[in-house]
Amino acid sequence: MSILVIDVGTSGLRAAVVRSTGVVEHLFYESLAPSSPVPGLVEFDAATMRDAVLRVANASLSAAGKVDAVGITNQRASAIAWDKNTGIPIGPALGWQDLRTVIECITARAEHGLYLAPNQTATKASWMLKNYSIPSNANICIGTVDTWVAFVLSQGQLFVTDDTNAAVTGLWTLQDQSWSPRILDIFGIDIEMMPTIVRSSGVVGNATALPGAPPIASLVGDQQGSLVGQGCITPGRTKITFGTGGMLDTVTGTTPPSENRRSSGGTFPIVAFSDAAGITWGAEAIMLSAGTNIEWLCSDMQLIDTPQQSHDVASQVETADGVVYVPALFGLGTPKWDYGARGTLIGITRGTTRAHVVRAVLEGIAHRGADLMEATIADSGLPIDTLRIDGGMSKNPTFVQALANATQRPIEVSPVTEATTLGAAFLAGVAVGTWKSLEEACSTWKPASIVRPDSILNRAQWNEAVQRSSGWIPELSGLDF
Repeated sequence: MSILVIDVGTSGLRAAVVRSTGVVEHLFYESLAPSSPVPGLVEFDAATMRDAVLRVANASLSAAGKVDAVGITNQRASAIAWDKNTGIPIGPALGWQDLRTVIECITARAEHGLYLAPNQTATKASWMLKNYSIPSNANICIGTVDTWVAFVLSQGQLFVTDDTNAAVTGLWTLQDQSWSPRILDIFGIDIEMMPTIVRSSGVVGNATALPGAPPIASLVGDQQGSLVGQGCITPGRTKITFGTGGMLDTVTGTTPPSENRRSSGGTFPIVAFSDAAGITWGAEAIMLSAGTNIEWLCSDMQLIDTPQQSHDVASQVETADGVVYVPALFGLGTPKWDYGARGTLIGITRGTTRAHVVRAVLEGIAHRGADLMEATIADSGLPIDTLRIDGGMSKNPTFVQALANATQRPIEVSPVTEATTLGAAFLAGVAVGTWKSLEEACSTWKPASIVRPDSILNRAQWNEAVQRSSGWIPELSGLDF
């Protein structure tokens, strides 16, 4: 049996077929980078996304043949608004990185006691309704990327989202585990504009836009897809995805968190996944920049020609020789959440070389991974014995060893760079009987390698460097979402 997975990320999208053995085949990818008309604004064309989704899906199916189900996984919290009557977006979709509604978030907290961040859907949806021209007879739909893809694949028959995506919009409440009439009213959003919330694993309809009209059997946010895709479905099982940024996700169990807001340790409660048995909960810790720092070394500093070269250059020296780099190009996320912190390179001497700097950058990202792990252990009270990792940086041997040394944990490297595809396939496959249970599906996951600590990175020196990077732009450091 086979599952077609459509994975829509921030800068591109892909379709691939996952076999019952967990093997990923017939992957087709298209770049779909968002645009930034001015700094802080991030938009994308949902119609262009629609066409690209259909192209990659059909290409994968043409190569693979008939599939038993479709899974959808996606960048979370981006906002799309369209007319259900025509299927046409009413304006540019707003990406999750878009910051145009910072003031609205501050106002929502001051006037209504709502803790919202500008990367959530709530204020973006409200902004679109206020600023786009809407025909009087329009039947407006508001959704995240999963909702839009399901609408496209079902030729307008499905208007749904799943628990993992709904829970990070800012329009959903922990108490009712559904859309909040109060919050919708505050932002001027009619509840009829919102999709039906469904389980992450379960058949919701058919992809009639595709050959054979296979059932759509899973929807899941990308980070939760990666969590499931790396077999992390029991309490304490933890993964970190090192892409442009870094996301640590762990399963905490079936007991709901007490609050749906950031904890004192800087982590967030999440829905890890949901199925017929109910919701499994988790926690998430966030690194605002990971791979971005390697891009900086290439494009701006020109110390290396390609991201892959960072391993070659860094491995020319055994240590960073006291040089420490804090990867705070956009501020610091978990645990400190200091938007005014900035990247810091400290400990340079006359003997510092290009190799020392490149190694320091890799080690700084590894230190941040250890920060996320330590915050999650403190907040959840659960031990983390091993870390599973995916994302582009998981293929860098020097970085992976540095992560093992910073965390003092074995690092299990995902066999596929984007484990989101596996997660969406596992959830869909369980729904249609490819696997009898999620446990059976996840048993197909095997690490490509296991890297164990071979030394100890200096965490005390690292913490001192973080202190020196903090509060560099006081007005941004004062923001709290």
